[in-house]
Amino acid sequence: MWQAWVNGILGVWLFIAAFLNFAPNGNLWNHLIVGVIAAIAGFTMINKKAWQGWLSGIMGIWLIIAAFIPALQAHAGNMWNGIIVGILLMIGGFGALSGSGQEHAGHQVAH
Repeated sequence: MWQAWVNGILGVWLFIAAFLNFAPNGNLWNHLIVGVIAAIAGFTMINKKAWQGWLSGIMGIWLIIAAFIPALQAHAGNMWNGIIVGILLMIGGFGALSGSGQEHAGHQVAH
């Protein structure tokens, strides 16, 4: 399940990027917290549980919204990092939900 690995790696990236951007404290904590949540949800999504997909998608939405909050903006690069990673988390999180539904339906037909 590629979405799990991608979302887990994106969470690790957010955690690391928090220290690379030398951002204001609010953005540093935002990236640290969202990064840890996204990494845990992503890497545990391998078990194909729906809540991890929802959580990753919601974290992606939050990153996009947070990119436009003036108190969290450090510079344009930091804003674009939040937008791009947010979009990728949404695709991976919500994409995993649609994939797991198809797999589940296939198992019901086989039984």
